[in-house]
Amino acid sequence: MDIVVDSLVKKFQADHDLLALAEDEAFEAFAGYCVLSSFHEEAFNPDTFRMGGGNDLGIDVCGLLVNGVLLRDEVDVRAATEQARQLDVRIILVQAKTSPKFEAKVLSDLADNLAHVVVSKEKLPYPASPDVENLRACLDAIYANIAKFSGGSPRLHVVYATTGGQVADLIRRKAVSAEKRLMATGLFEAAEFRCVTRDDLRDLYRRATQAVSVVFEMPKKISLSRMPGVKESLLGVMPARELVTKVLTDPTGHIRKALFHENVRDFQGYNGVNAQIRDTVRDDDGHRRFAVLNNGITIVTRNLDVVGDEVHVRDFQVVNGCQTCHVLFDERDRLTDDVQVSVRVVHSEEESVIAGIIAATNRQTAVSEEDLSTREDFHLKLEDFFAAQAPDRRLFYERRSKQYAARPDVEKTRVVNRTQLTRAYAALFLGEPAAVGHYRDLTTRRRDDLFQPDHLPELYYAAAAMHYRVEWLLRTRRLLPRLRPVRYHLMTALRWRVLGAAPVASHPRRAVEQCRRLLDLVWEPGKAEQAVLKIVPDLNRIIEREEAAGVPLGEMVRNRRFADAVRAAVLPM
Repeated sequence: MDIVVDSLVKKFQADHDLLALAEDEAFEAFAGYCVLSSFHEEAFNPDTFRMGGGNDLGIDVCGLLVNGVLLRDEVDVRAATEQARQLDVRIILVQAKTSPKFEAKVLSDLADNLAHVVVSKEKLPYPASPDVENLRACLDAIYANIAKFSGGSPRLHVVYATTGGQVADLIRRKAVSAEKRLMATGLFEAAEFRCVTRDDLRDLYRRATQAVSVVFEMPKKISLSRMPGVKESLLGVMPARELVTKVLTDPTGHIRKALFHENVRDFQGYNGVNAQIRDTVRDDDGHRRFAVLNNGITIVTRNLDVVGDEVHVRDFQVVNGCQTCHVLFDERDRLTDDVQVSVRVVHSEEESVIAGIIAATNRQTAVSEEDLSTREDFHLKLEDFFAAQAPDRRLFYERRSKQYAARPDVEKTRVVNRTQLTRAYAALFLGEPAAVGHYRDLTTRRRDDLFQPDHLPELYYAAAAMHYRVEWLLRTRRLLPRLRPVRYHLMTALRWRVLGAAPVASHPRRAVEQCRRLLDLVWEPGKAEQAVLKIVPDLNRIIEREEAAGVPLGEMVRNRRFADAVRAAVLPM
């Protein structure tokens, strides 16, 4: 393997705790991470999307972007496609070889296999792994909802990655031929067959491990005077089309959802206020007055450079203006240079200053003080609490996307983002392991039970630690990968075995003591593994019973019946 790529792969393995993988498997995970990150800017577990095992027909990594969400499991894809009103889908497939060159036969074989796997509805003419069958089921779910596609059919991206430095003309011609063959099926809006070299991998990895950076033009601006805690701030107006194209749109053409993690509220849909913003954009005269009719947006960045009319920002968030940004993105085809939007850019690296900016800008909208307190104080408290633990028990709470991406001292598997923490907490302390697959419904229904100012940070840390340990067992193959869909049920079962099924104690001191009992088990890898393996036979029996009744694994784990069966097995009467 190329010496530089080999070094990057080893660093990648160390960062993601994948040192147990063989060299070829590690390269597959690395290449898949690099490629998928070029389509999806939010954090994800790279080993989840690796096919693994034999009979994968040349497909080493598979990811499906459904309306900007990166998915892998057929049940998740089916749920996402059935619930969506409109669909935008990208299918990303990667073959990764450690060989120092691209081989025509490998490329041709991959193209032939894709004709069977992706295109044909017939039974495969040769043995295929469960992962390949899962991919076919994902595609069936997508094409069953083809009427929902607003901008054309799914787009297919096939990547052949090696450590080679050049792509020969023959290889390029074969790749073009494969694209034409796939496009001739009429199933895809576009089909791309790309060869990725070692230099491409280096560049993709660099981009994947850095915070998002953008460059946009804002010729009409003023620089405000220096103030405590703020290195520089700009106030100006810019074309809304420039904002959408250069700032809000990710490489796949979706809105950058990670930019709005610092917002108190997600996009609220077309309620009265947002419908009015949309009407202003569509009005023949009103759109020219948009900059004075709309409050605009506030960007907080931790890196800012101004070069003439160009503004360079990196590691930034839109802390106010989430509703405006989403409406402008939806109306992007209607935008002209006449539609201007006011923008504030604030450069600060002090968290207290950033928190104050978020609170101040959101107080000008209909957001309650309780929402602001929850958003700011409690999440900052969690971040500090996680980081204050002993080194061998330390985890990192990621409040904003790629917060720790550039920190070489932070093992990436010890980073827990809000979605992961929400699911783990709901499974352990809300008794909702079956609901974590319905994330939006869960967070809406249990909103008042999550991240409240009077909650104990110890509970969230215990949930994060349990999540870390179960993921470690899966990552190191101490648990079979097929058990990944039941991991939240496994976490809940382990909590029941240690603490029983009763709700966590209401008295803070007793609750902290319960957390300590969980943590003492979790942070002893051998004991945790033994405790989990004692539960696995019960899980396997329940899975086999459900499968015999015709219920797929990905579907059964979302059912209350499965959760009740696990509870009955773990806590016999």
